Amino acid sequence: MAENEWLNKDFYKVLGVSKDASDQDVTKAYRKLARKYHPDLNKTKEAEEKFKDVSEAYDVLSNKDQRQKYDAIRSFGAGGARFAGGSGAGAGGFDASSFSDMFGSMFGGGMPGGAGGNGNVRFSTGGASGPDLSDLFGGAFGGSGMGGGRSRFGGAGGQQYAYEEAAPEKGEDRNSAVTLTFRQAVKGATVSLKLGAERFKAHIPAGVSDGQKIRLAGKGKPGRNGGAAGDLYLKVSVKPDARFTLRGIDLVGVLPVTVSEAGLGATVETKDFDGKTLRVKVPAGTSSGTKLRVRGEGVHTRREVGDLLLEVEIRVPKKLNAAAKKALKTFDAQTDDFRGEVEGLR
Repeated sequence: MAENEWLNKDFYKVLGVSKDASDQDVTKAYRKLARKYHPDLNKTKEAEEKFKDVSEAYDVLSNKDQRQKYDAIRSFGAGGARFAGGSGAGAGGFDASSFSDMFGSMFGGGMPGGAGGNGNVRFSTGGASGPDLSDLFGGAFGGSGMGGGRSRFGGAGGQQYAYEEAAPEKGEDRNSAVTLTFRQAVKGATVSLKLGAERFKAHIPAGVSDGQKIRLAGKGKPGRNGGAAGDLYLKVSVKPDARFTLRGIDLVGVLPVTVSEAGLGATVETKDFDGKTLRVKVPAGTSSGTKLRVRGEGVHTRREVGDLLLEVEIRVPKKLNAAAKKALKTFDAQTDDFRGEVEGLR
């Protein structure tokens, strides 16, 4: 920031340290505030402004030369300051003799106010009658004015980079893949993973689907300057099952029935995903493709439980004896209207 703004900035107050704070105290205070107000960790507008103020304060106070200049300029006061000449410090506690060479180069001789600079000198920071402090300090510190960049004093820009690198930064994310059996996808599983030289275990939640990505927080690359580690995104592949598929948290299977069971209705037995026997009611007049729902027999997650959906599949024997053929023809004749409906759908 420009030196002409230093008169109105109390950097010690911004960092919450005293004017005689050590370099270590300044750095410690900055890191604490940077973690609190860093834009990556605190998304509020107020935090963004606070972070800027904290960074500006650290930029100056952490640089020995800049801090000395800041202390000298602040000694002037917001509306003008009085310097006591001579070798001793004045009432304000500032020894102007240390600036005799600087003022001498500006005014063509010693300190104004007397030979050798023993008089009292007053400078005003504003107004038509007073000298412009921007020009004064610009000439003194090697610039044409006070509105230049941080590199004005030869190294301020470097300091800027130093404290930006010291700010906590989250590590980069990583990507990996894992293949599960269908049962592991339904029930959940703990798998062992290896990334480079690192080995660790990860929990895969129940109900994960093929192609889904799971975020494992903190398993990415390490953070920098005390920042959090990145995340690991794990792409899941699920091997197919001979009987079931997944639809969300519902299990989907097939329920084979005979023509008479579908036509007359029946209660049939089948096996659930774990091999347990289930009794399922097939309503009379059920057609192929009808889905029968069995509550609570799907995927069990921490928050909810899925169902088992059984799709009815009417099976007909490939070979029929004479009596069976005759029975079917009789059935067909007795349901002539229904046969017409079906033919209309073709």
